[in-house]
Amino acid sequence: MPIRVDIDVMLARRKMSVGELADRVGITPANLAVLKNGRAKAVRFTTLAALCEALGCQPGDLLRWEAEDTAKDAADA
Repeated sequence: MPIRVDIDVMLARRKMSVGELADRVGITPANLAVLKNGRAKAVRFTTLAALCEALGCQPGDLLRWEAEDTAKDAADA
């Protein structure tokens, strides 16, 4: 998937644990881990807003687009 999640980068910058962030945002650590590890298929804007508020950042600090390697994808098919 070309959308990359950089929550771990912001957690390190803020010296915050996954558990602490999950508590501040109001989601389970397991659900936060799914999002943090890039396995989530979607994120609600309310959750994204809560993450930004808790981390003191912008959505672009947490999410970025990265082009997929089309040559690799074609070889895998």
